[in-house]
Amino acid sequence: MKTSIKVIHWLPRIICILAILFIGLFAVDAFEPHLTIWQQIKNFLFHLIPTFILTVLLVIAWKWEYAGGIIFLLVGLGLSPFIFNLNYNRTHSTGTSMGGVLMVTFPFIVIGILFIISHFTKRRNLQTTSNG
Repeated sequence: MKTSIKVIHWLPRIICILAILFIGLFAVDAFEPHLTIWQQIKNFLFHLIPTFILTVLLVIAWKWEYAGGIIFLLVGLGLSPFIFNLNYNRTHSTGTSMGGVLMVTFPFIVIGILFIISHFTKRRNLQTTSNG
């Protein structure tokens, strides 16, 4: 496999793992001193549900790049208005809300596009190697 194809293959996977870890960091706010340890663990696991879902989506995208790319693209685009409204209702600032969208959902849009590019790059490479 050519180096450029290897990079295109691994780039969305690495970025996705990093983005999932970033989303997982938000679960740390489940730990509050006035709660029992069992309540904290329950809250922590509850806050990790988006991380678990994104991990399942990564497994799908790892196996089927095109389908995974579309799913990540839809997740990023679909969650953008929700994240924007959530931040805007808290801060009443368009700039801050757009920053939240860029930090949380934009990486998944990029990941989706990269998985789709990877799919078509490998497909084109297979066609050129089989033809000649």
